[in-house]
Amino acid sequence: MIPRRDEEQGENSLQETVEPLLQKEKISADEDQNSRGRRWMVYLSTFVAVCGSYAFGACAGYSSPTQSAIEEDLGLSLAEYSLFGSILTFGAMIGAITIGPIADLIGRKGAMRFSSGFCVAGWLAIYFAQGPLPLDIGRLATGYGMGAFSYVVPVFIAEIAPKNLRGALTALNQVMIVCGVSVAYIIGTVLTWRALALTGLIPCAILLLGLFFIPESPRWLAKIGREKDFEASLQRLRGKDADISHEAAEIKDYIETLQQLPKAKLLDLFQRRYLRSVIIGVGLMVCQQLGGINGICFYVASIFDSAGFSSTIGTIVYACLQIPVTAIGAVFIDRVGRKPLLLVSGSGLVLGCLITAVAFYLKTYEIAVDAAPILAVTGILVYIGSFSGGMGAVPWVIMSEIFPINVKGVAGSIATLTNWFIAWLVSYTYNFLVSWSSYGTFVLYALINVLAILFIIFIVPETKGRTLEQIQAAINV
Repeated sequence: MIPRRDEEQGENSLQETVEPLLQKEKISADEDQNSRGRRWMVYLSTFVAVCGSYAFGACAGYSSPTQSAIEEDLGLSLAEYSLFGSILTFGAMIGAITIGPIADLIGRKGAMRFSSGFCVAGWLAIYFAQGPLPLDIGRLATGYGMGAFSYVVPVFIAEIAPKNLRGALTALNQVMIVCGVSVAYIIGTVLTWRALALTGLIPCAILLLGLFFIPESPRWLAKIGREKDFEASLQRLRGKDADISHEAAEIKDYIETLQQLPKAKLLDLFQRRYLRSVIIGVGLMVCQQLGGINGICFYVASIFDSAGFSSTIGTIVYACLQIPVTAIGAVFIDRVGRKPLLLVSGSGLVLGCLITAVAFYLKTYEIAVDAAPILAVTGILVYIGSFSGGMGAVPWVIMSEIFPINVKGVAGSIATLTNWFIAWLVSYTYNFLVSWSSYGTFVLYALINVLAILFIIFIVPETKGRTLEQIQAAINV
């Protein structure tokens, strides 16, 4: 137990750090200009890290194109295949809750190696499976790796990237997830299910090899007291001739201040100095998932079929739309800011839900029946385009920015676990809601997205153009 006086001194010291950090936002952009052209290591490190994001997408997209082949080859019942599909989410929840402390203990690179190991073992178990048990074990293992990657990749990128590139580079996490899902959908139509499992090893192999050539997160190195390694890592990321003295001093000053505080435990997240960042991080994850994305994503083919539109054409258009729109969002995130993208995205989600609700209302009551299929596909495409452009990537970007490094492992794990739990809840309840009322389901999702917009307006801060230390100092006062 830390004496109350020492805790108060830590809080006072943190308070004294806030003003200088906020004042540093006014420093000119000369350093950013001088470092341009020397960022190849940042780009290489980001590429290596987002191979984990691609592996995430490959895991998520695997079960859709392989269902009939696996059921036929292994003689699985629908219930056995449903367990195979859904156990991925439970593995992801375990990965989410455990990877934060692991990343704090063995580093961000170590955590990515750890996550890759689970994915490799899982894919091999699926490839060699001759029955439901090894198939489920493999799926659980890949789920663990997927949940772990969903936390450690955006955190690593946020900690290595300069402030003017951090949003775009962190958003590449979502771009590569979408690419992994889409490629799995496409090549899964021409490859056997065992061959498709082997393709999941490719991004893991690239990641494991690439980790030998990139530096560790300098902020993590500073946190554990490896000062020489910290400075060497930061120098490699900014260029051998770059002046890192200002950035290094800012990081060290902030971390030294945080070290005076008690070691963070789960209950400490509810203390006043951390509570706002926890509310923002967890709240954004709830907003992202509770608005219906997993229900719509998992059952998009049946939605098109129910509305009377070709599920094959609709699914292809749906898959192809995600990649360019997500990429456009990544380009604009550091130009227009996080909040504007979230607000535009949230508004599009509301519109997409309402259009889809109208389509099912018309079909249910046989009013203008010919218009229902077009309205349904329009609503779903507006929804997925809006989600991909903002709500898909930005919550992960902000989550990676707002938690102080002394609580990032615990707080980030809680936020990621919340995301996966709500994702499971939405996918589990979707069919029950649709059986109650098809149009009512989308009206409900629209109302939830309206509440998400209000949360973003009144609670979520803008983090564009600030260092991590400045963001955290401003939030955790």
